[in-house]
Amino acid sequence: MRKRIGILTYRGETGFVEPGFLRRLVKEGNGMGAEVFVFGLQDVQLAERRIKGFVPAEKGWKSEWFDWPDIVIDRYRYYPLAKHSRYPPFRKQNWFRYANNRFTNKFNLHQILQEDPLLTRWLPETHAYARSTLVSMLARHRQVYLKPTNGSGGRSILRVEKTAVGYSLHGRTKQQAKSSEMLSSIAKVCERLEAWMQREKNGKEDFFLQQGLQLSLVPGRTVDTRVLVQKDGEGTWRLTGMGIRIGSTRSSTSNLHGGGTAMPAIPFLVHRFGPEEARRIVLECKELVLQTVARIEQHFGQMMEFGFDLGVDVHGRVWIIEINPKPGREIFRQLGEYRRYLQAVRRPLEYALYLLAQDETRKNRSLG
Repeated sequence: MRKRIGILTYRGETGFVEPGFLRRLVKEGNGMGAEVFVFGLQDVQLAERRIKGFVPAEKGWKSEWFDWPDIVIDRYRYYPLAKHSRYPPFRKQNWFRYANNRFTNKFNLHQILQEDPLLTRWLPETHAYARSTLVSMLARHRQVYLKPTNGSGGRSILRVEKTAVGYSLHGRTKQQAKSSEMLSSIAKVCERLEAWMQREKNGKEDFFLQQGLQLSLVPGRTVDTRVLVQKDGEGTWRLTGMGIRIGSTRSSTSNLHGGGTAMPAIPFLVHRFGPEEARRIVLECKELVLQTVARIEQHFGQMMEFGFDLGVDVHGRVWIIEINPKPGREIFRQLGEYRRYLQAVRRPLEYALYLLAQDETRKNRSLG
């Protein structure tokens, strides 16, 4: 009997976010012998234990009624907006067998990782926003970033940089519009940051300050490393792939949908640091990622995949910038690595099927 896998995501008036990825997910799941469909919160009929699920049609999507899924992969990307207010209470209900547990925001995650002495060497200095904290951090660091706790895609991030004539501010708004200005005093910087937070925040969202890193491995550009780590069909964490993202000119971040470009990681690092140092950096990235996911699972329970945004500074030191539990995988398509992209799509499905097989084994043992 075919296993039924539901993909939970946000379904708005204009349809699904990341529709291309979701279509591929359904297609690959069907090819693996599973019945896969996509659904939003409003599609669940609890009393009748059925779901209005969506599957790809020749043009767009078609809906049909599905029986209760055997397992659900949660791809819902939550932000503290009114349209997402139903998600937290929905997710707390034990209505489904989920392949991945709930997570937390960026600032809380940093506090949790900070408690592990094995991980602190990879964590940039990070604090809740306060004027006095900004002043003291700018005394220690040439750059400081202001970040929202729930942001993604480089949105609403503002970089403050000390210069010989004052302070340079660069950022990108929620709508991905670039912002750039010079201010003469720290008092004006504080006022500007507080106005930015007021305008950019979603609901009760908070902002935090983070040490800026020297990530301009390409002059005048922000460069970071995206590492995708996923569980495979045997429940083991595997590094699916890594790539370099180079930000657009005068951008405070390297995000691809903010105008960044992708490059293969190893050739880039060899060109910048030489073969031996590049090998050390790649091995350290792997060590960092596997140690961090182990710590995350200790705290949050079973997880499925993460996209790590790592910074390699101009001295070759590796840093954790951000960790995303519902990562994209478009970087592999941009790199022309289509087999790796398909592997990245298939692994969550393989892991979901593995969990169901484990459940069945335990059930048979208890009956036997």
